[in-house]
Amino acid sequence: MTAEPLTPTGPATDGPATDGPATDGPGTDDATRRQELAAFLRSRRERITPEQAGLPRGPRRRTPGLRREEVAHLSAVGVTWYTWLEQGRPIRVSAQVLDAIARALLMDQTERVHLFALAGAVDPRPETECPIVTGTALRLMHRIAPYPATLQNARYDVLAHNRPFAQVFGDLAELPQRERNCLWLLITSRRWREICLDRDETLRDLIAKFRAGMAEHVAEPAWKERLDGLLAESAEFRELWGRHELGAMSPHVKRYAHPGVGLLSLEHRTMWLTPESQAYRLVAYVPADDATEERLERLAELGDGPGAG
Repeated sequence: MTAEPLTPTGPATDGPATDGPATDGPGTDDATRRQELAAFLRSRRERITPEQAGLPRGPRRRTPGLRREEVAHLSAVGVTWYTWLEQGRPIRVSAQVLDAIARALLMDQTERVHLFALAGAVDPRPETECPIVTGTALRLMHRIAPYPATLQNARYDVLAHNRPFAQVFGDLAELPQRERNCLWLLITSRRWREICLDRDETLRDLIAKFRAGMAEHVAEPAWKERLDGLLAESAEFRELWGRHELGAMSPHVKRYAHPGVGLLSLEHRTMWLTPESQAYRLVAYVPADDATEERLERLAELGDGPGAG
């Protein structure tokens, strides 16, 4: 019998060009991972009822959960291709098709991460809710007041901030999500340009650290999207990025000119909240001298009026 061509034959499209045959390396790691992926897909398929997937049950159904052809239909891939995937055959699978399968099988975020890890692919839809923005992390961030503090990821996205940070740097909740990023704000925000007395040095330092961090995430869509946005937005960023400078995380003091209380000398202190690649962190802006300590206390007493921000 002649084997069928290794392309999806389902009702929608032939799928991305990257789906197709793959060859194993000299070891057994790939084969083991394929078998784990196959078993994982079967287990998730068998637990989803037709009703949950929006399909009619029909008479004389014996298969627990969904049939393979139903998953293929919901994912818009070929039945033969999906069957081979569940059989652990050496075929490649694109991130787009994995995304469709994850949706069809109603996977939660933990299951989705596991699926992409087994397939050796990068998720095109990374989680939107950061694991560090928990009640405990938020309480810790707010308890640091009157010192400014934020929760950030490795791309310098500000995921949450406390009231003192908003008083010094502005309330980022008023900005679109994509603009709540320290690199973006140093480049585009008039307020940040005016208050950051060491703005040029800080920008160069952040870009060097961003480049060092990106080496571990170069294939991830969220990192590429952030980089592409910065390159498109700023000639200054393009020039500094082209220097290929690298930076490491270390405590450092920066000066800020607050319109209400005057000069603030703040030391940036970082607490890592997750072990993987130092990705998520609490960043506290600690007074570097007694004068700054007094000014932050005075700022806290001002409230949120014009003199506070």
